[in-house]
Amino acid sequence: MARMTWIFSPERVDTPDATALRRDYFGDVAGRYYGRVLAEDEYDEEMIDEGLDLLAAPTGAFLVGRHEGKPAACGGVVLLDAERAELTRVFIRPAFRGTGGAGLLLDGLEDAARALGARRMVLNTRLDLVEARALYVRHGYAEIPAYCTGPYMEIWYGKEL
Repeated sequence: MARMTWIFSPERVDTPDATALRRDYFGDVAGRYYGRVLAEDEYDEEMIDEGLDLLAAPTGAFLVGRHEGKPAACGGVVLLDAERAELTRVFIRPAFRGTGGAGLLLDGLEDAARALGARRMVLNTRLDLVEARALYVRHGYAEIPAYCTGPYMEIWYGKEL
């Protein structure tokens, strides 16, 4: 029944809700990386905003999830080429975890990727983000060879759509 309280919809990345969710996403993943809560002056707006222009048609999509009307989740897809889309900024606010939203978010992002013409979804993440890695595996993602490199990329996953 809890799953029915979630609504996911496409949204521009610059709306107040989408911006706050992206900022919370960055605080969560960077905070885990550094092992502490980030101070307000540590947020890097350039990093938070990097690549946002790709998260809209025709190159991508961005979804915001609301749980009982409250902004609670977000995620994006970006086309890498004619066949592959990449998952990015997949995030559920801590207060809303365990309510069934993560699987619904992945379903919505996969549908968005298909609508853009993708036949395969890929993603990269860090090894310490164990909950995210478990989520991806539960939803059919398998480890693949690296398709990109970067300082925060330690493991790569893929799934046929």
